[in-house]
Amino acid sequence: MRLLVLGCGTSTGVPRIGNDWGECDPAEPKNRRSRVSIIVESNEGKRLLVDTSPDLRNQLLSNNIGSVDGIFWTHDHADHCHGIDDLRPMRFGRAGPIAGFASAETCRRLRNRFGYVFAGQYGYHTIVELSTLDTLRMHAGFGVDTVEMPHGPIHTTAYVFEADGKSIGYATDFAEITEDMIDLFDGVDILVTDCLRRNKHPTHANLEMALELAKRTGAGTTVLSHLDKSMDYATLSAEVPDNVLVGFDGMELVA
Repeated sequence: MRLLVLGCGTSTGVPRIGNDWGECDPAEPKNRRSRVSIIVESNEGKRLLVDTSPDLRNQLLSNNIGSVDGIFWTHDHADHCHGIDDLRPMRFGRAGPIAGFASAETCRRLRNRFGYVFAGQYGYHTIVELSTLDTLRMHAGFGVDTVEMPHGPIHTTAYVFEADGKSIGYATDFAEITEDMIDLFDGVDILVTDCLRRNKHPTHANLEMALELAKRTGAGTTVLSHLDKSMDYATLSAEVPDNVLVGFDGMELVA
């Protein structure tokens, strides 16, 4: 089972517009971060995409990804869904729409804003057939399990995908560690976690919280993601335990 980190930056990316690198060394390519999305892939070559970031087109081109077998959204914030139009070329040549999944509330919000994606318009095909996660347990050969996580005034969906006897967990945009999260991620082979900055934040995990989640779940390898301009790759890499990696765009790991 393979993890591909398409993007690992916060909502503004790194650098911010204005060429603002903050504390990140602009000479280190791993500090150039697009908005968060990942791919998980099975040994059979089936691929799942999590979130459709505003940078999705460049992410898919850079990693030679031309098709996916399912799309999973964590929530509807702009940095996680505003690349949704870039799914359209994946619909070309398909017999039907791409399968998409999200929580009931995220489905409602996505349909309100991007109705043409899920119902077609003006002769264009439906791009995604959107379904709730209520009864989903398997898709495209992957086991799928979820919980809802607190993200300020809303909730985001955490995922664990299982295939080939391995597991990859994804927890972006959370501000509190719940027992349901610990149970979901218990013993996963790879855990990708929100880690916005060192200082506390009202809607995101900071470094201390991310490391706590890694320790309490016993994840084999933890990848820090959703990183802002204060999180220099080399500096942060020197601080974290050996089984914790600082994410970067294009990172590939095999579980």
